[in-house]
Order: sequence, then C-alpha cells, then structure tokens
Amino acid sequence: MSVTGPDVGKATLGLYPLELYEPLIGRAATDRILSKAARARGAHIVHVSSTFYGGGVTEILTPLTLMMNAVGIETGWRLIQGTPTFFHGTKKLHNALQGEMIEFSPADRLIYEEVVFENSTRLHLSEFDAVIVHDPQPLPLVAHFPGRAMPWLWQCHIDLTEPNGAIWNYLRRFVEQYDAAILSLPEYAQDLAVNQHFITPAINPFSAKNAEMSDDAIRDCLTLHRVPTDRPLVVQISRFDRWKDPMGVIEAFHKVREQVDCTLVLVGSSASDDPESSIVLETVMQSIDERVIVLTVDDPLLVNALQRRAAVILQKSTREGFGLTVTEAMWKGAVVVGGDVGGIRRQIRDGYNGFLVRTVDETAERIVQILRDPRLRERLGAQARESVRQNYLLSRLLEDWLDLLAGYRLRARM
Repeated sequence: MSVTGPDVGKATLGLYPLELYEPLIGRAATDRILSKAARARGAHIVHVSSTFYGGGVTEILTPLTLMMNAVGIETGWRLIQGTPTFFHGTKKLHNALQGEMIEFSPADRLIYEEVVFENSTRLHLSEFDAVIVHDPQPLPLVAHFPGRAMPWLWQCHIDLTEPNGAIWNYLRRFVEQYDAAILSLPEYAQDLAVNQHFITPAINPFSAKNAEMSDDAIRDCLTLHRVPTDRPLVVQISRFDRWKDPMGVIEAFHKVREQVDCTLVLVGSSASDDPESSIVLETVMQSIDERVIVLTVDDPLLVNALQRRAAVILQKSTREGFGLTVTEAMWKGAVVVGGDVGGIRRQIRDGYNGFLVRTVDETAERIVQILRDPRLRERLGAQARESVRQNYLLSRLLEDWLDLLAGYRLRARM
C-alpha cells in the first residue's frame, strides 16, 4: 500500500494517525477504535523500560507511544539507568524466566534492587494516571511507590512457558505488588495473586522497516550493503542472542548448500541492555565462510529490503516471547521457517502460512523445499501477509490497550 492524501506528511514524520489504517482494517474498525480513544483522551500514562534501542520492547513501544499520543492520550516513555553489572544480572533474570537453571546470588539481588531503588528516586512517576513497566529490569520499581493512587501494570514480553522456579518465586513478590500482569500469550499464564491480561504484539506497517519498497529501492539498498543477489537469499534477522540459535541456522545452511546453491545473510544488532550479545556475535564470526554474510548495521531499510528479497526468512528461536521479526517478514509476503516455540507458534500455521521446525535437519529440509518450489513460496507468502493484516497490525494493539485501560480508573479521566 502506498500512502497518499493529506496524512502523507504525518506518516513521514512518524506520527501514523489511525486514519492511515482505514484501507487495511476498514471504516467500521477505524471508527470503533477512535470512539474508544475519545473516551480516554486526556489520560496521561507512562511506559518504563530499560532501553530505547534494540529488541522487541523497543519495536513495540516506539510506534505505540506515538500512536497513543496521536489519538489524544498523553503517553510518555522513561528509561531506567544501570551499570554493566546490573545489566549482567538482569540478563540472568531474562534467561531464567525462559527456563535456564542459573543462580541469582544474594549479591546479584542486592545490586538489582539497589539500582532500581536509585532509579525510583529520579523517575517521578506519581504524576501519571497509569504506569506500565516492561520486563524484569525495572520490575521492583513498584515497591518504592507504596501510596500510589494510579494503576501500575507489569508487562512481560518473555517466553514464560517454563520459568526457573526459584527465580520466578523471587520475582513474583514484586509482580504481585502490581495491579495486573500483562503477558503475550495465554500459555504464559502463571499462578499469581493479581489479574493477568494477554496482549499480543503488533507491527507498524508504515514504518521505514515495513513500508512498501520499489524493486529499484530494494536493489540499491542491497548493493549499498554489498549483499550479493546472484543466488537465492536465506536470511535471519534478530539480535545476536543464543536463544535465536544463530549457530543452528549456520549448521542448517551448510546442509542446504549440499543440495541448493544459496547465500545466508545474518543481520543483527545488540540491545544496549544485553551484555551477552557481543559474545554470541564473536562465536558466529568464528563459524562463517565466504557464503555466510554477517551484518551488524542498524538500518531499517536494509531489513525491509532483505525481507522482501529473501527466498526464505528464518527465525530459528529456541525460546521466543513473540517474534516481531516473524510478523514483519510475513507482512511482506515472505515465507518464514520458524522455531516451533512461543509466539512463533502463535503466528505460523505449519504448512499454511509458513513452516514450524524443531531441529536443524527439519530446518534444512524446509529451506530446500521452499527454494525448489516457487509456487509454494507464493501461496504461503500471500497467506502470511493476510494473517498479519487480520491479527497483528498496530491498530489492533492500540485497541487492546484501550480496552485494558478502560477497566482501570485513571483518576476519573476515563
């Protein structure tokens, strides 16, 4: 879809008014969401996370906060600050929530809670009508606002299928001080003494990463980044994180090359709150050959071009809270081969709009099948795009938040 009419300037500036979505979701849905937004107009809410850069939380909050402001809900975004030792500790928490059996020592707990306390004195969160805290890094903030009059909501974007029991029990005492916990999928629900809500993430189809690109623009972008297009491209785009299994991707690619000539492109960035990413990247770089290209640039146009040009998109995660890179690729009509876990399993119907895999051998087999069958690629890609249009556009995410906030008294403004 090309954006035309009086809202072009707003889209270019990144404001993305809801009216832009009308050709995608219909007039009735647009009017319904605008009506809900009107009832919330004037409310002042704030999101708190640990980084403006890298990772799924940023991908969600960047367009969501802009869109909420565009419909008249004053929406801020605050960051907590921390030392490298603090973020090493919170990475342990992230891994533990995804099931890793690790120890979070008394020293780790002291640093974690002390840094969050320090942040609580600087953030001045009492002025808002609702506070939404994201993931484990700022989780204990709630303990430092005991007399709060507004709802505090904790949103966890992590795969909570089988969390480390000891560490979950430690974190639970903070979670249960919130008014509710918000999880990406119902299967992540936990035994909690507070309400649980389920909101799946979504993408902004008009961003630089997702908007339409001409064939010439795609070619120029790939040329600029020296991505060869003489052979089919197999691409994985994700943070350099061992949960994304980049080594498994490389192993599967070597098996594919025994049958089909192609090129693998791994594109990733490092979230500023993920101290393990440099180690994963170093391991990847030691395992590549001339047919594996690794790019660490932060360029949304490159992501867009690759997802549109690739013959196969991979997301071979072993844990995945949701997987927005899957959503982005599906929106562009790409065929995604993804790990049969978490949010990837929610998005991909195996054999209908992509493929789910569990092993390196399964991954290689599906890649070869797709490379050899252009008609299959076209059919799955068309169904993938329609799945996103129906379920995973930002307009739906905005409406989910409006519905959730309507259930809480925002100091009589809603």
